[in-house]
Amino acid sequence: MPQTETPGTEVSPRTRLRWWTELPLILLVYGCYSAGRLLARTDVGGAVDHGLAILRIEKALHINAEHPLNRLFTREAWLGVPADFWYASLHYLVTPAILVWLFRHRTEFYRAARTWLMTSTFIGLIGFTLLPTCPPRLLSAGHGFVDTMAQYHSYGWWGGEASAPRGMGGMTNQYAAMPSLHVGWALWCGVMLWRYGGTRITKALGVTYPLLTAIVVMGTANHYSLDAVAGVAVMGVGLLLAPYVMRTVDRVRARLAPSASVVAARSDGAGSSIVSGGCQTSAGERIPRQREERLRSAAEPDASPTDAGDGAPAAAR
Repeated sequence: MPQTETPGTEVSPRTRLRWWTELPLILLVYGCYSAGRLLARTDVGGAVDHGLAILRIEKALHINAEHPLNRLFTREAWLGVPADFWYASLHYLVTPAILVWLFRHRTEFYRAARTWLMTSTFIGLIGFTLLPTCPPRLLSAGHGFVDTMAQYHSYGWWGGEASAPRGMGGMTNQYAAMPSLHVGWALWCGVMLWRYGGTRITKALGVTYPLLTAIVVMGTANHYSLDAVAGVAVMGVGLLLAPYVMRTVDRVRARLAPSASVVAARSDGAGSSIVSGGCQTSAGERIPRQREERLRSAAEPDASPTDAGDGAPAAAR
């Protein structure tokens, strides 16, 4: 992770996070994600052409794993139905759960992890906008794909046209397939579990969750193999950009409140008093009264020093 804090260190007040500021931020990003998918202009003909071009490239490279997986999930309901539940739900449950877990138990790493996820998500939205892509399940039947979400829609809450709840399929952009943020978010979750889980079970989940998600998105005919690869690439770019994003946010925050730390320091000092040798500072004093005594002694070098115990000249004793 691009973060300099080490485990066990306290987050500085400048970057201290609160749930009532984090929650609206997460909801805002998720709202942008959903709105971006919905509002991105969809040229159906162009989206189909992009999907077919991806399929031709995969066949040339012999990496079109979505074909055999889709046939397997279509033939075996005991695989296809759980895969549809996986695709329709875990993307929206596991990721927020890990965010909350990091916020509560791995606070020193939370900000960098959250920034990485958000940066990658916005990059993915750019991909949806610039390269609308028809998923395999929406290609004509001659291409050999079956929409398992439609085949098994009676088992779940989704309708026959999308993974959205029944009657809400028109509220999602079904041509936002490239890159696959299902795979990208799952990879982020896997990295968090592997690095900060601390047990063998969490490390095992960190490996299996993104791998199974990649299999699910291809087997349900929602994504091509290259969509999954692009999802991984987007997360890699987001990881590289996250430190720059955090530094930019810190600079903007410092410019908006340049004197906040100075005001806080003065308010902390104003409430404390220094009592030493019978001298006490008031709220308006910046330097204790002892400084005046030191200045007086420097101005009268011949004066006999006094004993701090009884106040009598040293020579008289």
